[in-house]
Amino acid sequence: MTPEALTGGFADAPVQSAHAFRAALEALSRPATIHSLHGATPPEPLSVAAGVLILTLCDATTPVHLAGDHDCPALRDWITFHCGAPLVAAQEASFAVGRWEALQPVARFAIGQPDYPDRAATLIVEMPELSSEGPRLRGPGIDGIATLSLPESAAFIANRGLFPLGFDCFLTAGASVAGLPRSTRVEDV
Repeated sequence: MTPEALTGGFADAPVQSAHAFRAALEALSRPATIHSLHGATPPEPLSVAAGVLILTLCDATTPVHLAGDHDCPALRDWITFHCGAPLVAAQEASFAVGRWEALQPVARFAIGQPDYPDRAATLIVEMPELSSEGPRLRGPGIDGIATLSLPESAAFIANRGLFPLGFDCFLTAGASVAGLPRSTRVEDV
């Protein structure tokens, strides 16, 4: 384990994780709203927001998959030290982290079962930037129509077709995070 893996976690874990958990819930319950997450300094290529989500939502019982260039020794050591989450193959993951291209095909991630839809994976998609421009979104938590920059529309439209099954998503860029639960309808423009 590298010495750098020992740094970059929460300085005041109970308070910081509580604030981050509230922001994560707000992001998923109000899709397309962009929130800020702070308090962690994870190793590259993990963004601050993705690092805070991992510190807040993952522990020794939460299997995590690192996709693409996110599967690197520095990030593996950091996650192992700070939250003890087991690093697993995509099919076994409760959380998967990486750029959209590296997470493909998303069909390999768990979508839950009819009697246990909560056993689906949550994807943390690292984006170059987040903005309130993009495909139209409708559904629970959205007053009318919202828009959000998405890496593509087709996969999210197909995911909604599986409801109540399907994956949930956090989109992150720098310290910004937005949520896209499986209940959100994405309309291609």
